Amino acid sequence: MAVPILVVLGGGLGWVLARCNFPGREFLAIGIQLLVVLPPSVVGFYLLSLLAGLPVLKEAGILFSFPAVVLGAVTPSLPIMVQSARAAFKSVDRTLEEAAMVLGAPFHRVFLTVTLPLARRTLAAGLAMASARALGDFGVTLMVAGNMPGVTQTLPLFIYSRVESLDFQGAHVASALLVMVGISCLWAIRALEDNHAELR
Repeated sequence: MAVPILVVLGGGLGWVLARCNFPGREFLAIGIQLLVVLPPSVVGFYLLSLLAGLPVLKEAGILFSFPAVVLGAVTPSLPIMVQSARAAFKSVDRTLEEAAMVLGAPFHRVFLTVTLPLARRTLAAGLAMASARALGDFGVTLMVAGNMPGVTQTLPLFIYSRVESLDFQGAHVASALLVMVGISCLWAIRALEDNHAELR
């Protein structure tokens, strides 16, 4: 569930930061990157305060539910996707896009047939890293979603629960799964980088 949000929101914000000039653009970029710098407990606390403090969000019942798990996973991983998308869209040669527009292609067609293909490797690498970070989140998710087995318990929270109950074998199995996912993501990123280098 977090992956589509990272693609749309992270990719969209990355494109805006790369292509649009507006007052406060760098302030927005710093605000997004701040989510990486701040401790997860601080980010989680502010999210908790926001969700509990705004009447509309409070009545929606997001806290300690599956949507809160998604929100907890997306929030700390969003800056990774945004930064990758910003770099990806900045790297695209604007003259190629302008040439397509001069030939009569509308913006959405230029984006789909010129911009995205040229940016896809960096976007894919960013998505892989952001997805791995989302899967491994602990602090933010614990703050806004809790640790309810079968409801809001994620794999990192499961590992924490297994250690608390001295079930180290269960913790080892779950940890090994996360390690394999992390290695797979890094391997995929390395392959994308190698393919990109070969094409140059």
